[in-house]
Amino acid sequence: MGTIAIQNATIINEGRHFLGSVIIRDGLIDQIITDTSQPIVADEIIEANGKFLLPGVIDDQVHFREPGLTHKGTIYSESRAAVAGGVTSFMEMPNTNPQTTSFEELDHKHHIAQEHSLANYSFYFGATNSNVDLLPKIKPENVCGVKVFMGSSTGNMLVDNPNSLEQIFKASPVLIATHCEDEDTIKSNLALYSKKYGDNIPFSAHPDIRSAEACFLSSSLAVKLAKQFNARLHILHLSTEKEMELLSNDLPISKKRITGEVCLHHLWFNDTFYDKLSWRIKWNPAVKKESDRLALIRALKNDTLDILATDHAPHTLAEKSNPYNTSPSGGPMVQHSLVAMLEMVSKGIFTIEMVVEKMCHAPAELFRIQKRGFIREGYHADLVIVDPNARWKVTPESILYKCGWSPLEGETFGSKVTHTFVNGRLVYANGSFNESVKGTALVFGATHTTD
Repeated sequence: MGTIAIQNATIINEGRHFLGSVIIRDGLIDQIITDTSQPIVADEIIEANGKFLLPGVIDDQVHFREPGLTHKGTIYSESRAAVAGGVTSFMEMPNTNPQTTSFEELDHKHHIAQEHSLANYSFYFGATNSNVDLLPKIKPENVCGVKVFMGSSTGNMLVDNPNSLEQIFKASPVLIATHCEDEDTIKSNLALYSKKYGDNIPFSAHPDIRSAEACFLSSSLAVKLAKQFNARLHILHLSTEKEMELLSNDLPISKKRITGEVCLHHLWFNDTFYDKLSWRIKWNPAVKKESDRLALIRALKNDTLDILATDHAPHTLAEKSNPYNTSPSGGPMVQHSLVAMLEMVSKGIFTIEMVVEKMCHAPAELFRIQKRGFIREGYHADLVIVDPNARWKVTPESILYKCGWSPLEGETFGSKVTHTFVNGRLVYANGSFNESVKGTALVFGATHTTD
């Protein structure tokens, strides 16, 4: 493998931006050159003048639907969309068919990804009411975390036995990632709306059915259990202002035992969008009030929230366009997460340095991923070039998800991913893919502190 130089880029990394060049050799970042007068010598040179160079995005929550639900998406199709959006590593959820609740199924997913994923990968081990005995056997260097559905969602993996929950928090040798919504509260709310509307519940009722109260009851229980058993807890897709009371920003992410993730859709939409977009923005947890959206933005900015992810969860148009009760929750986002966040940068909501922190650095630190998430010499060359002056519109023709739709269809973005490198190899360039490039399994157990 020869050397590749990315030349004259504006490098965004570790809270700084500076003009420089990066030399890639044997899949790793070999040199970072900040002296613009130094001649660049490489087998291939990519001119990045006027463009940003970022670490590859690490998405800690996706549903790529394979095995068993491949009419919605596959590891190949969704990883392809991911690298086109600048996502070079993903962590995939266990609610497939069969569910990833045994080591045999975990190995099966790894084999699929090894053959077909264009991005780097890891897979959560799914906890259930009956497989707690397997958790101590997890190898922490190979598994990103244990996923616990403390509220039911797609896949029916609800863990509702109090003793099982305690055992999970006590036994897990790896981070515990939770979906937190109180099931009894949701059932009660749904019964009230069903009585009022029958089979014609409006989608605008979703945040009242899967309410802020349901979220807080479950999240607070997860925090209580984590403190009781000193577990590492990561609460996924937080959606309410009140839940921010459960988190703190008094420690660096590498030292926190309890952390929180926010997803793009909870920063982009609020409940006024249901009338226009209906099922397109039906997620669990629900998109809620504007006050919640603004609170999540504040919490991300002040480090109460640690990570920005997507909860990418494709369903077909035929499935989604059903009435409320039979329309599944979830939507595809992984192709558009980075450019959407950069659009919020252009509006003055975030800085680009903060976007890189929350989408690249923080996931690497929180999950202790070896040699990824930063532009550092000796690290894997997972890199993304972005043109900050390329306006484009999300159209059906530009959508790469297998499901063929996006809740962001019709949006115009001011920046565009032009190149994506995975392990030092160019997998995506200006709309074209090198599909001979395959990602590798993420390895955990590293620290990223510098002297």
